[in-house]
Amino acid sequence: MTGMRDVRIEKVTLNIGCGKDQSRLDKAVELLKSVSGATPVKTFTQKRIQEWGLRPGLPIGCKVTLRGEAATEMLKRLLDAKDFRLQESQFDDNGNISFGIHEYIDIPGAKYDPKIGIMGLQACITLERPGFRIKRRKVFCKRLPKRQRITRKEAIDFMAKSFSIKMGENK
Repeated sequence: MTGMRDVRIEKVTLNIGCGKDQSRLDKAVELLKSVSGATPVKTFTQKRIQEWGLRPGLPIGCKVTLRGEAATEMLKRLLDAKDFRLQESQFDDNGNISFGIHEYIDIPGAKYDPKIGIMGLQACITLERPGFRIKRRKVFCKRLPKRQRITRKEAIDFMAKSFSIKMGENK
């Protein structure tokens, strides 16, 4: 039986930022589709940054969000690419983990595609407990109580217990 204090994976988000280079964006979309098996969505700029040549509505990246069993399986593959090693700086104070994969061919099951070339991606893992819905629901939305939030130490302990990660520098 699961308790209200048990930590679980809410989602795994894979993200590739490409800037305004549209050919690189098309390659990134293909890469995320092949690695995750899900259809990625493009991300668009919100602000105008004259120096970078960006204007609102310009596609600059893509992302895919996985939940449930697909998120757990993808997280195992991503951690395998990092040799099950994470650093403490990759954990934030709210139960989120973020790390980068330098080359997608490090991920088990990903084959090199000459059309894509070598490309990296960013992975963000969001952890939650039962009861986190109160901050997202439409009716009677409330702030999450302090005792129900996930601390950095709890996130590290969950990852060490569930995925047997080691803390420290990657080799």
